[in-house]
Amino acid sequence: MTFKVGDLVTRISYNHDVVFKILSIRNETAYLKGVQVRLYADTPLEDLVLYVPSDRESDDEPLLASFLERGDFFYLPGKILHIDADEDYLKRCLEFYKKNKVLAIGKKIEEKEVSKQIRSLLIEYQPDIVIITGHDAYYPKKGGIHDIKNYKNTENFVKAVKEARKYEKSHEKLVIIAGACQSDYEELIRAGANFASSPKRVNIHALDPAIIACVLATSERNKEIDLVSLLAKTKYGANGMGGIISNGMMYVGFPR
Repeated sequence: MTFKVGDLVTRISYNHDVVFKILSIRNETAYLKGVQVRLYADTPLEDLVLYVPSDRESDDEPLLASFLERGDFFYLPGKILHIDADEDYLKRCLEFYKKNKVLAIGKKIEEKEVSKQIRSLLIEYQPDIVIITGHDAYYPKKGGIHDIKNYKNTENFVKAVKEARKYEKSHEKLVIIAGACQSDYEELIRAGANFASSPKRVNIHALDPAIIACVLATSERNKEIDLVSLLAKTKYGANGMGGIISNGMMYVGFPR
């Protein structure tokens, strides 16, 4: 079978678990990026089959902004700053925020550069919630899951979280959501994130950080979020995302 850049494919060796887009082909090897999952991979062309979307496949982007139908009150959702190293995923998340009537500013910045720029972005945009994401991976080596050197970008995410916490120490005033596929969850929480990936070192859906941010942005201030229910809204639940009990970030007023 002949493949070309841009084709949607799955891998035979992984039982077709993830749909990828072919980014490039070199020496009979395809270099891939997950369509739904924040994952890069490479595999021999012989391991691939073309993926054909079904007409019955449903939109998996939930409408979360239920506050739109709450009568005579008016609502001021929290503001989101979404920093993402992947332009395609960033665009998709920004469309998701727009669909849910939440103000979000998106910035495409490489993982290693975020810690250098995040403070100036926080000062400029004054967000209630900041997402720090992109791509990551865990490489099993000596030292195991608790050695930050065994991760592709966790150390960069940790540096960015620490810089954000220097700007605002309170977890209640600035909610930080950090990490990507297989990131060191414990290290990110220790650094100051409210929510992080990935407790079980699994891949996460492109929208998982955005879903958490959107729920927080559209939930009332000074009311605790049901943490278990919130994590259940993400693709892989508590295996992929975890965090601390936090309050909503939306003001409610009357009359409309």
